[in-house]
Amino acid sequence: MNDFRKTFFWLASLLLVTHSHAQVDWPQFRGAEANPVAENSLLPDQWGLKQNIEWKAPLPGRGWSSPVVSGDSIFVTTVVTDGESKPPQAGTEYSNEYVAELSKQGLSGEEIMKRVQARDIELPSEVNVHYWLYCLDLHSGETRWQKEFHSGPPASGRHRKNSYVSETPVTDGKNVYVYVANLGIFAYDFTGQVVWTRELESYPIYLDFGTGSSPVLHDEHIIIVHDNEESAFIAAFNTSDGSQVWRTDRTANVKSERGPAPKSAWVTPYIWKNSVRTEIVTAQPGAAVSYSIDGEELWRLSGISIAPAASSFAYQGNLILNGGKGSSMVAIKPGATGEMKLGRDATDQEFIAWVAPRTGTYIPTPLAYKEGIYVLDDKGIITKLDAATGKQVFKKRIGTNSPTMTASPWAYNGKVFCLSEQGDTFVLEAGAEYKLLGTNSLDDFSMATPAISGDRLILRTEKQLYCIRNSRES
Repeated sequence: MNDFRKTFFWLASLLLVTHSHAQVDWPQFRGAEANPVAENSLLPDQWGLKQNIEWKAPLPGRGWSSPVVSGDSIFVTTVVTDGESKPPQAGTEYSNEYVAELSKQGLSGEEIMKRVQARDIELPSEVNVHYWLYCLDLHSGETRWQKEFHSGPPASGRHRKNSYVSETPVTDGKNVYVYVANLGIFAYDFTGQVVWTRELESYPIYLDFGTGSSPVLHDEHIIIVHDNEESAFIAAFNTSDGSQVWRTDRTANVKSERGPAPKSAWVTPYIWKNSVRTEIVTAQPGAAVSYSIDGEELWRLSGISIAPAASSFAYQGNLILNGGKGSSMVAIKPGATGEMKLGRDATDQEFIAWVAPRTGTYIPTPLAYKEGIYVLDDKGIITKLDAATGKQVFKKRIGTNSPTMTASPWAYNGKVFCLSEQGDTFVLEAGAEYKLLGTNSLDDFSMATPAISGDRLILRTEKQLYCIRNSRES
């Protein structure tokens, strides 16, 4: 081989390695596009406690917020409780099952609620807590700094399945912004110095279930949604100083078969930059609602779940909207205005591209990948829909031990990953048929959706933060 060819191949190899190791930021919940997909041939598809763990860092306390990554910095929040706190439990039905059990005993509604609250709800009067923001080094897992941004009784209670800090921070590469509903917004620079803080009002949440809607950024504004039982709103604040730009009231008024429905929700807003305009898509009990970037309502779609938690995202030009448990998955075309409604003839409406009835899920947000929409429910059942038509491709229960799911699925390199609350990640082939390729276990309670940065997967469990990366020994 002559010198020219040697040089050419050396440069080509260098470019390939540089591209494969290129740093990719993960600035918010479910990544920059709100659809957790990456393509990097070096990303791992197998791991375990003794396999492909570059480092792990203990996290004190508890928090179901996801890590975010900017440059070589990882940011993650947690809450440490003085003394004991009510531990989480896998699944979403155990409170309802307890209610049914107590009802069979002939107890009054008041007594049932009292016992459920005593067992499953942690009230502000019962605990003293410390809210922390951690900054860790991406390459080593070492803590660069940690800042306590609030201490004392929590601003509101929580169901023991939830945490006091389930909202994921967001970063613009200069600062990191922490939002906790009922508490406030806290801005820090990358050295850990406070840039500004913005205290917010505290409002009651349905049955003290806790909060969970993460903030998002648009240009120089941070957007938050706070759906509660008293005064729900969506608002924008300046990232420079925390001053309020606009605020729009949005309290839901939905009735169920048993009377007034909850007004609280846990949905992270989505900034939809489509072919017509940029809009902010949200969901509240009974309706999905979209706003202009100035906070003016553009359209609403009624008929969704009265307890929405999953977020929206875009794929192939349409908005992919999860109507929630018992409702539908829906694709919305750009340019909608006014009122829309789910129902038998929903697709007769101009801006509804397709509806997949009864495929909506409770907590995990679906995933769009390789022409498919992967819809994962909290009981470990995954449904694949055709992204163009909404037609079902397959529906299958994952695994054999009835795993329960809270984290949203993610994808790369032709594979879809589903993390169970039991700490097992099920690896599926992204194809026309259901195919389980393997299972990776970390043996720790897990509810947070991971972050992806270059060839690293950053995965949070209840007790640890893991950096998962293919071993360089071979």
